[in-house]
Amino acid sequence: EVRLVESGGGLVQAGGSLRLSCAVFGFTFDDYAVGWFRQAPGKQREGVSCIANNFGGASGGSTYYADSVKGRFTMTTDNANNTVYLEMNSLKPEDTAVYYCAADFGGGNCLLRRGTYRGQGTQVTVSS
Repeated sequence: EVRLVESGGGLVQAGGSLRLSCAVFGFTFDDYAVGWFRQAPGKQREGVSCIANNFGGASGGSTYYADSVKGRFTMTTDNANNTVYLEMNSLKPEDTAVYYCAADFGGGNCLLRRGTYRGQGTQVTVSS
């Protein structure tokens, strides 16, 4: 069974940092590309970051970022612990959203898709 479990969200002041974690179960990074997207109230879903290779997996793949987070967010994977991380620095109030970890983007642009598998989400709130 494929599962993704996020953690690490919370309340932080503008300019602060948070690290989100996503423990994945039922697949390896050879199998599926992985990524993060966010959903804020009243706004469209936004792909934040993803890692994908040319074969539908994540291993050895390239990392992609939304323009809105480039230079501030860093996405990594830990193969030994089957965990995906999103390090978020210089946070802004507009980063406030529920952040979801996702996997399997069907080989398309991983920033533009929700992913076949998604976690339950973790709330990130940035105060001004």
